[in-house]
Amino acid sequence: MKALIIDDERLARKELINLLKKHPEITVVGESENVEDAKEKINLLHPDLLFLDVEMPEKTGFDLLNEIETSAQVVFVTAYEDHAISAFDVNAFDYLTKPVLPERLSETVKNLFQEKKELNSLISNRKILELNDHIFIKDGEKCWFLKMEEVVVFESEGNYVRIYFRNVKPLVLMSLNNLESRLSSNCFFRANRRFIVNLHCIKTIENWFNGGLKISLSNDMEVEISRRQAVKFKTRFSL
Repeated sequence: MKALIIDDERLARKELINLLKKHPEITVVGESENVEDAKEKINLLHPDLLFLDVEMPEKTGFDLLNEIETSAQVVFVTAYEDHAISAFDVNAFDYLTKPVLPERLSETVKNLFQEKKELNSLISNRKILELNDHIFIKDGEKCWFLKMEEVVVFESEGNYVRIYFRNVKPLVLMSLNNLESRLSSNCFFRANRRFIVNLHCIKTIENWFNGGLKISLSNDMEVEISRRQAVKFKTRFSL
C-alpha cells in the first residue's frame, strides 16, 4: 500500500516515517508540507493512503480533500482532537492524535488491511450490477425493490450514499468507493468525488470550467464531471 504523508512539520513527517518502518506492508512514496504540493504529488504518485494533517499554512487538510479527486484512504494525523467529527464527515478512515503512539498506529494499519481484505472478498463473491439487475433499498421504515436502470445518480454524503430514482432519494449506509466497485462500468460513471451517474440518464453535456464537463440528467439534476474524470470520459467514449 503506497502512502503519502502530508504535514507542514518536518519532524512530524520524519517521526511518522520512522514508525511506519515497522509496517513493511506500507511504502511511503512521498512527503508534502502543504496542500498545493500534496495535490501535485497525489496526481503524480496515485497513493493508496494519505496521512493528512489538518492545520497547515494557507490551506487545511479539509481544503485538500475538497479540491482533489482521489480514492485513497485518509488517516488524519493532528494535534487537535476537536476536528474528529469533521474528519469522519469526509469519510476519513481513522483519526490519530499527535504524538502518534506506535500501538495506535499498528491498530490503524491492521484495520486498513482488514477492511481491504473484506472488501476484496466481498467483491469476489458478489456480482457486478448491470441495468437489468434488481436491488433492495431500505431507508428507515420505507423499502423499495427496483431495477438498476431506474437509478439516475448516486451521491456521497459522508459514510452514506443517497440514491436518486423515481421521485425519491433514500439514504443508505455505504461508501461511494465501495458502491463503485459493485457497479458495471458500462452503465455507470464516477463523475467526481461525490457523484456516480447512470450513463443512460445523461440528456445533455457541455464543456465546463478548467477542462471539466457538465451534464444534465433525466431528473434535471446537473452534475460536473471533474477535469481528471473528464479525460477518462473522453478517452472512453470519443470516436
